[in-house]
Amino acid sequence: MIFYDCATAPSPRRVRIFLAEKGLEIKTVQVDLRHGEHLDEHFRTINPHCTVPVLELDDGTRLLDSNSICLYLDETYWEMNLLGRDAREKAVIAGWNRDMEWNGFMALAEVFRNSSRGLVGRALTGPVNYEQIPALAERGRRRVKHFFAMLDARLGKSAYVAGDRFTVADITAFVCVDFAAWIKFDIPPKAKNLHRWHEEIAARPGSVK
Repeated sequence: MIFYDCATAPSPRRVRIFLAEKGLEIKTVQVDLRHGEHLDEHFRTINPHCTVPVLELDDGTRLLDSNSICLYLDETYWEMNLLGRDAREKAVIAGWNRDMEWNGFMALAEVFRNSSRGLVGRALTGPVNYEQIPALAERGRRRVKHFFAMLDARLGKSAYVAGDRFTVADITAFVCVDFAAWIKFDIPPKAKNLHRWHEEIAARPGSVK
């Protein structure tokens, strides 16, 4: 297998943490997003969406997003299960992971991609250029504030995002919280549940950047 990564990007970091939790080491190719390597003709033959991560399997199949990669890895390497052991747990974890993506990751991306000077004309990932919309950045900041409050409240009721054990939902949420530093948004001092959880997850070996 070959893992196409970018060490500075949040999306492939989710997979890196997943791999570390599984104790897996996979051949890795770094893709230089800053200098547009993901947009060149060679990488487009690997992933026409021009994004990372990508996992290329031994038979040539390419998985083009974090969720499909993590699903494949969890089914293939069952030890240290992270997506659920039965139908009920899988559904609960999938729901919370989706929540972290939509209310956390997408809100942060909305801010970052619509306000970063380095992304002028590149407000959305992919092969097509889109102009930034400042109003979306402002809306995203409100969404991020709500996300942090919601996550703190959730972690006051549950040790982990999806229940009583560490799962992929925690990986997604953790990457979101760290990603927020890119838009100069820190965990609010009063969010004690979120601070407790973040310190615990940050201490796990796989969470090192």
